[in-house]
Amino acid sequence: MTALLVGVFLILHGLLHPGVWTAPQQPDKPSPFDPGHSWALTAAHVPAAPARAWALALAWYTAVVYAVAGAGVFAGSPWWPTAALVAAASGLVLKALWFDPWLGIGVLLDVSVIVAVSSTWPASVY
Repeated sequence: MTALLVGVFLILHGLLHPGVWTAPQQPDKPSPFDPGHSWALTAAHVPAAPARAWALALAWYTAVVYAVAGAGVFAGSPWWPTAALVAAASGLVLKALWFDPWLGIGVLLDVSVIVAVSSTWPASVY
């Protein structure tokens, strides 16, 4: 049962990344943040369109790696913790480069994945 919960959490958390980053922006209602605006890429004079493309690519990469980690949990594979760490790290890079306070929950979830995997918690899935 624990493996099922961990696997589902990893997959769902991963799928939230492209969902959040590809949410349509309505002209009459401001969105919580702009995927085309990265403080780091703006400082490097990268235009909004390539910045948005990089954000979406990194969001999809993070989603795929989280899904692979979740599938690894379901399969009982020994490599799923590595995939989960890579996914959490890429999620943190995404949220750091396109920082917005609205993404704080995602940061906490990614950090929680790193802490849980590093401390081999819950032990029943290892």
